[in-house]
Amino acid sequence: MNGVKNFLFVILVLLISGINFAEQPVVVQEFIGQIDFVRGRVTQLADAVPQSSFEWRPADEVRSISEVYLHVAFANYLSVTISGGTVPEEVGFVMDFNKIKEWDTQTIDKAMIIEKMNKSFDTLKERVAALTDDDLNREVEFFGMKMSVRNFMVTMIAHCHEHLGQSIAYARMNGVTPPWSKSEG
Repeated sequence: MNGVKNFLFVILVLLISGINFAEQPVVVQEFIGQIDFVRGRVTQLADAVPQSSFEWRPADEVRSISEVYLHVAFANYLSVTISGGTVPEEVGFVMDFNKIKEWDTQTIDKAMIIEKMNKSFDTLKERVAALTDDDLNREVEFFGMKMSVRNFMVTMIAHCHEHLGQSIAYARMNGVTPPWSKSEG
């Protein structure tokens, strides 16, 4: 009898879990998957690049390695804000495009930068997980263009991938092979 009760309990838990998962829009589930992917790659790469390379930049007036990583965090907080969420006050994020350079240059300390990126990804993931179909269909304005929150979020994950690619190139230019592409030998 206990076996039947345990079986029914497990089925009930699975059904409830499935119902909660199904209530989350598919695009939200997919976006969370992309957040996890980019976060994993960017943080692995940041961890692999030596602290001594964090000030390296390929040319004057181009973001350094540390500035790219901090810019990713800025973009994550921007996404949270524009999609209707709030950024924790202690983060010090100000939704002001005139302050991007100030944000991007706040530190060159590798550990602090990785911590800031992780916090930004946590905040973004929490916000995205709460988005409903109505939220996704709401219109926002970004750089003078009107679009749905859904379209904005797609744009912003593309932005994250862009900076992941930039970070890969920067790392390779500094003799660092991305950890996930090293051959097993």
